[in-house]
Amino acid sequence: MKTTPTRIPPRGDGGWPLTPRRRPRAVLWGAAGAVTAGFLGALEFAARHYGVRGPLTNQAREVVFAPDSGPLLYAGLALTMVVLTWRQRLVAAGAAVGLDVVLWLVRWAVGAEMNFGNGALWVVLGCAVVAVTRRTGGERTLLLKGVGLGLLLVAGHKTGDTWLLITSETRGAVLDPYVATADHALGDPSWLVGRFVHATEPVGGHLLHLVYGQLPLAAALVGLYQLRHVAAERRFPSHHLVRTFLVIGLLGPAVYLVFPVVGPVYAYGADGGAWAVAQLWPDVLPRLGIPHSVPFDEVTPRNCMPSLHTAWATTLFVHSRRGSRAVRFAGAFWLVATLTATLGFGYHYGADLIAGVVFALTVEAAMRASARGWDRSGAVLVAHGTTVFAALLAAYRLLPVEMAEHPWAAGPLLVLATGSVVLGHVRTTRAWEREDAPAVPQPPKPAQPRPELV
Repeated sequence: MKTTPTRIPPRGDGGWPLTPRRRPRAVLWGAAGAVTAGFLGALEFAARHYGVRGPLTNQAREVVFAPDSGPLLYAGLALTMVVLTWRQRLVAAGAAVGLDVVLWLVRWAVGAEMNFGNGALWVVLGCAVVAVTRRTGGERTLLLKGVGLGLLLVAGHKTGDTWLLITSETRGAVLDPYVATADHALGDPSWLVGRFVHATEPVGGHLLHLVYGQLPLAAALVGLYQLRHVAAERRFPSHHLVRTFLVIGLLGPAVYLVFPVVGPVYAYGADGGAWAVAQLWPDVLPRLGIPHSVPFDEVTPRNCMPSLHTAWATTLFVHSRRGSRAVRFAGAFWLVATLTATLGFGYHYGADLIAGVVFALTVEAAMRASARGWDRSGAVLVAHGTTVFAALLAAYRLLPVEMAEHPWAAGPLLVLATGSVVLGHVRTTRAWEREDAPAVPQPPKPAQPRPELV
């Protein structure tokens, strides 16, 4: 009797046969990689068009030349090391520090620019080489995911720099008078907090500058806390902070092109120079009038609406709520300090911060819904956040005078609109957590004695 040979299905990452559920996931990862590569290539081309290096070139240069941000490169290495064992982590960290010491001595000897971080980048790239040449199956995939996560953190920062260049080159006029007028409905918080920060100089200013500038490092630390079990479980969680952090940096600058704003310290302060509307910030409030767009230089980024620092700090706060007491305290501190810095340094208006909160919670809801599977509650939450965000931008552009003339009505409405997104996010995510929580097994009931027959 002739038997038909059994066909062995193709094997997946971990050695198991590929199931229909796993094939779409592989296609999704491939599509995401292609989109990311195409996006970075487009930004590189745009940057070259304006005569500067793009994100890919800048990151490639840091393999040899002094990097712009050493702590950021080490944060990327730390994210990569979540997939390694403790012994491998010690070897990787030691190799990175040793390489940096050698490169530091070489630069000192030849009189080159001094900085550190190349060693961390070399180790991350070395992990990629090891994954391709020495690992197979699920181990290769896991290590490559760790490398990709570390490189994406650095690339996201480089991408942001290119976006800012594009906003300054393509948007000759800014809409600061519109936002400044609408900000009267909130009590002109940038002018108020700006006076407070100036009164606490130099201690307050130095502390806020440290917090404001190291937000990516803080996000990496909270991300490390969330990913601390990856090496033991040999898989990444379905949703974590770094994913939302990167998507906010990818989508946010697109809004800058729609609503270009430079901020109070430039439009109404000394940093704006001859391009400033007037030298008012933070001592004198701008007068109410009919707002109009004003021309500005080709150097200052139009990166205010929405405040992405507020969006990132909000996301950091949300993800820190499920951590230890120290992590929760750090998340709350970074949020308060970031809000104070963005206003106190004159980088943003109060209206920018409200838009940043709504933008962050909407992106966070979309990322979390996609990770757990879309349902009606997720779609409603994202649609609500998108609607409120669009309504805020429309109100700032079309109704700034009416908002300034009726602050006791417009101000509470802005706060209530933002609060509705916050409340909807809290309620929906708590319901998701209850649905996704594993069922607690109930102890068996003791057997009841059978009644005696009389």
